[in-house]
Amino acid sequence: MFLGLRTVIYPAPDLESSKAWFTAVLGFEPYFDEPFYVGFEVGGYELALDPNAEPGAGPVTYWGVPDADAALARLLEAGAKPRSAVQEVGGGIRVATVFEVGGSIFGIIENPHFVAEPESTEGGPGR
Repeated sequence: MFLGLRTVIYPAPDLESSKAWFTAVLGFEPYFDEPFYVGFEVGGYELALDPNAEPGAGPVTYWGVPDADAALARLLEAGAKPRSAVQEVGGGIRVATVFEVGGSIFGIIENPHFVAEPESTEGGPGR
């Protein structure tokens, strides 16, 4: 069901300060910069800032799925509680979130534009 990690969105109530900090830390500008969302491409993945997200909820990690509707249904059947329904966020990208059984926010993303790197045949830390 899961295709791998895709996106992490950090709450950024002071978007300009957060954007400046991540730009300095990463050493490059965001590829997407709007008042409602800032996105950096980091190693093929999305590190994003959301000025409307609740800092107390923490960042939300989105796992890639081939079909957001089917994945959401499966997560709910497995005991997750709904948080946000599947919604298109632009360019055919569809997202949804649930509260997993431990209470954390768990995100899924169907992104037809994402091209995963080929899998390594070598093991390594975290693999």
